[in-house]
Amino acid sequence: MNPFPVTNSTLSAAHLCNFAQNQYNLSTKATCRLLKTGINDSYLITDGEDKYVLRIYSLNWRTEKEIEEEIRLLNLLKDNSIPVSYPLTDREGNYIHSFDAPEGERFGVLFTFAKGEKLLNFPAELHYKAGEIMARLHQVTLNLNLDRVDYTAKVILEDSFNQLKKFLPYGNPEMDFMVMARQYLLKEFEHFNTAELRRGATHMDIWFDNMSIDKDAGITLFDFDFCGNGWLCFDIAYYILQVSSTEKDEAECKQKTEAFLNGYESITKISDQEKRIIPMLGVSLYFFYLGIQCSRFDNWSNTFLNEGYLKRFINLLVKKYFEKNGLGS
Repeated sequence: MNPFPVTNSTLSAAHLCNFAQNQYNLSTKATCRLLKTGINDSYLITDGEDKYVLRIYSLNWRTEKEIEEEIRLLNLLKDNSIPVSYPLTDREGNYIHSFDAPEGERFGVLFTFAKGEKLLNFPAELHYKAGEIMARLHQVTLNLNLDRVDYTAKVILEDSFNQLKKFLPYGNPEMDFMVMARQYLLKEFEHFNTAELRRGATHMDIWFDNMSIDKDAGITLFDFDFCGNGWLCFDIAYYILQVSSTEKDEAECKQKTEAFLNGYESITKISDQEKRIIPMLGVSLYFFYLGIQCSRFDNWSNTFLNEGYLKRFINLLVKKYFEKNGLGS
């Protein structure tokens, strides 16, 4: 009997363990366990005191060239002493491996383990440190061009909206708001003074879920899967957006946001134009990641994404942040 075609599979942790032992000269006592499935699948490999993360990219999610560019960026950051989880070569000097999964070819890369833990809430002093690290990262990536996506208004707002409307029908208050906000943001994008906006390679996803915090090692950034080309203040906007969503006390939110910005500007200045558009970029990134959730329904978001979820997300996060910052008026 021929195997029935599939669109997504989970590779065996036991067999990936054998693969890693052989390709990376690990001991026979090394173990491998699935950390999570999702946009990509992540496995934790442990060999004595050493830990690694093996990422298996979803089918057709990233091209081999795009992964090579992610690796190039990470190695550049590592060489410039930016604290990141970086890729490792195998015994033959290769970074990328190909796996013949049931659905087709999937790529895999082994990364160093980011020591520490994810903290939803952490003190202002660490937000200051996060600002310093992001600014140092941007000093390295300023004017750097990757052979990856350019984060334009079309990609951020239009393409994502086209995904959203597959799941949220017109004619309800939440969709009416998204239509209005999209039109407003597209118009604002056209009038940005781009001469004052620094460009380069951006992470696009720096928040608590992609930061490990250790009392000795400090902050380590990881998961550069969304890296691409765009305004560097996208990263600033996304970080502040996430602080706003996780810190429910307004005074504490303001204190931690200011600490982050002060840390950033202790390394390099943020232009007045960049500061002005940060709230707009933040709302735009809500659009973008809603679009990602909708586009990956078949093999990720179907466990939580439905019309009710989208309405709650829009009301409790997107609309609230839009109104908090006085946008649209």
